[in-house]
Amino acid sequence: MRLPWSRLVLAGASLAVLALLLRVGLEDRFGSFPNEIDARVEHVLTGHASEVWSVAFDPRGEVLAGAGVDRKVTLWDGRRGPAARVLVHPEGVTCVAFSPSGELLATGSYDRAVRLWRVADGTLVRAMTGHEGTVWTVAFSPEGEHVVSGGEDAVARIWRVSDGSQIHTLRGHERNVWSVAWSADGRWIASGSFDRTVKLWHAESGELARTMTGHAQAVVSVDISPDSKLLASGGDDATARIWRIEDGALVRTLTGGSGHVYEVAFSPDGELLATGSREKGSLGTLWKQIFGRTLIAPGRSIRLWRVADGKLEAALAGHPGDVHGLAFSPDGAWLASSGEDPAVRIWSIRRRPPRPRASPTRRRRHPRARCGGSRYRREARTGRRSSRWRCRRDPAG
Repeated sequence: MRLPWSRLVLAGASLAVLALLLRVGLEDRFGSFPNEIDARVEHVLTGHASEVWSVAFDPRGEVLAGAGVDRKVTLWDGRRGPAARVLVHPEGVTCVAFSPSGELLATGSYDRAVRLWRVADGTLVRAMTGHEGTVWTVAFSPEGEHVVSGGEDAVARIWRVSDGSQIHTLRGHERNVWSVAWSADGRWIASGSFDRTVKLWHAESGELARTMTGHAQAVVSVDISPDSKLLASGGDDATARIWRIEDGALVRTLTGGSGHVYEVAFSPDGELLATGSREKGSLGTLWKQIFGRTLIAPGRSIRLWRVADGKLEAALAGHPGDVHGLAFSPDGAWLASSGEDPAVRIWSIRRRPPRPRASPTRRRRHPRARCGGSRYRREARTGRRSSRWRCRRDPAG
């Protein structure tokens, strides 16, 4: 009995969907390609009703903050939750950053304000206004006395924490400032913009030091390595780039498998660079475009790169959509991620032990091989049962 072709097509499509679902389940569970890093989702934190734009660990790794479009910042105790408190804003929240002491939290919002909150009790300390559009990014200085913010008005602004006064305005970008970062040595502020440039500023004076060009589209994220020697940038041109701060030279470009790179983050030891992105060319992306992001989208939208040589160490799948926020815990053992979905995921990051190399076994060659194929005779030693093969053409030993 022959089945109609329509049933065959339906059966084939069903098998393909089942295979895709199985792949998604395995990727969500194990997360990475077989490589030197074992990364997997350990905890999923909830509390938001829509996208979570930004995440940050406090300096002790005891509190995790998530900034949501639903006008809330959620503070979770530790890596497992539940939520300790919620900081409500008038409009959607775009970014969060802890002070070096962990006592204060800075937030940016669609309402053009930068806010400082007391972490211990969730009290609003002050709101700093001056931006003429959405505040997209905030970062503390290493001593905790200043905050830098960037926004839709194409400028970055430096604020004094103690009284909320503005001390410098960093002008030079032509369009939105999407991201800022302050170096650990306190000397530099980096900014990335929709104008496709990365700029480096003298933190003390607010003067422009240099401009790095090379991205073909908007620069969405920047970060500075813990030793203050390297600057990473990610952009809508599907690349992440690593620059040398000393002279602004491009060290390397990281590409492969992803679309827009929305976030870059150095690990605390500076050995890894994490990137969050939109997956390019996957079945999950097509599925999401057709049926919506609430279903499955199995793209590996988080990648871990080795800074020393640009090698891709891991590609992680877990978010059903784009990834906008990444943050390493202070000890580097955990990575928090956020994106289009309302859940924040906590990944354990462990290096696999190096595989021991198998010692090569030395194969003994048969005497016939040493003798070029000539005939052999057996010579018995007097008084011994052991014997040896000796080539006939060899002189008697």
